[in-house]
Amino acid sequence: MSDKLLTPIEIGLTAAIVAIEEHEPLVLTARGSDGLAGLPFGPFDAPSHRTFEIGLRAWVEEQAGLRLGYVEQLYTFGDRGRHAEAGDTGAHMVSIGYLALTRAAEGGVNAASFEPWYRFFPWEDWREAPPAIIARDIIPALTAWAEEEPPETTRALPRKDRVRFYFGLDGAAWDEERVLDRYELLYEAGLVEEARRDGRPAALARKTLPALGTSMRFDHRRILATAIARLRAKLKYRPVVFELLSSEFTLTELQYTVEAISGRHLHKQNFRRLVETEALVEPTGVMSTQTGGRPAALYRFRREVLQERPAPGLRVRSRR
Repeated sequence: MSDKLLTPIEIGLTAAIVAIEEHEPLVLTARGSDGLAGLPFGPFDAPSHRTFEIGLRAWVEEQAGLRLGYVEQLYTFGDRGRHAEAGDTGAHMVSIGYLALTRAAEGGVNAASFEPWYRFFPWEDWREAPPAIIARDIIPALTAWAEEEPPETTRALPRKDRVRFYFGLDGAAWDEERVLDRYELLYEAGLVEEARRDGRPAALARKTLPALGTSMRFDHRRILATAIARLRAKLKYRPVVFELLSSEFTLTELQYTVEAISGRHLHKQNFRRLVETEALVEPTGVMSTQTGGRPAALYRFRREVLQERPAPGLRVRSRR
């Protein structure tokens, strides 16, 4: 048996807690002593909590004053550089990432605050138009980086193809679910601050980095990218969008919420036909006068749909 001492490992729980407010997708963040925003996280207390999810719900309620609704485990994040570096003697932190949905108006958030998630991923918001940051800053930098790829690369897809596929260039379609792929490509190319902090050669070789969104603590922007991608995919085969809405809502509020999450503008009449076809909602018989215009019918989620078919969701199509 080897005499080498094993590095102790601690298990942490990191939560991307998402809410919608005024048609904007928000994520709960807390500022660290370094001034950077980070996702809420805490240790897993095995003696006190039987499961990871129970532990997550407990400390989020204790620290942020929020009682979570929908919770889903994402992945395990344990790269060195998250909390420890070579030569450190402390425990290495392995974090279980979670996606959680709540309503921003429910409960207090103590020292934490909700921030727009497009502040961290400005290239992901296509609701009004293709984000200017893509053509202005991202594509020129990625194109130059792709042209420097060594011929002996072992990647199945060369850099140029990944840039084209992930960012929808030269006839490739923009896929809103590739949030993590796009962030990982920017990280690999050394174009985000996290790559510089982690000592990636591509980032250290650059004199300056473009301002590509707000960086986060540790690998929390990677975890958030994973959560956004998961939620965008989930919209199409699970009725998770209703976890972010009040119990009664207008069809316009439902459309704005789907658009906020997917980052895409949807054709109003096509969306309403889709909602009707999928039979996910039912009218309450009450009209809302809080719309700022003509009264609008209020709807509620029709829970019977969960027994009627295995994958009830909104397979939306954008106008672009």
